[in-house]
Amino acid sequence: MDAFTTGIMQRIRNAESDLSRARETGDDFLAEVEQSELDDLRRLAAEHGVEVAPRVA
Repeated sequence: MDAFTTGIMQRIRNAESDLSRARETGDDFLAEVEQSELDDLRRLAAEHGVEVAPRVA
């Protein structure tokens, strides 16, 4: 796995974790921000051919 793939996957995991935490605490604004970040990271990964498995809630 190259450095880009490792980095983007770590950032996606962090964003997923932050999104879950925001939802659990009822912080709707932060949840929206984190969801946008996650969407952007997933788009970036896809543009570079990095497959990201959908997260099971």
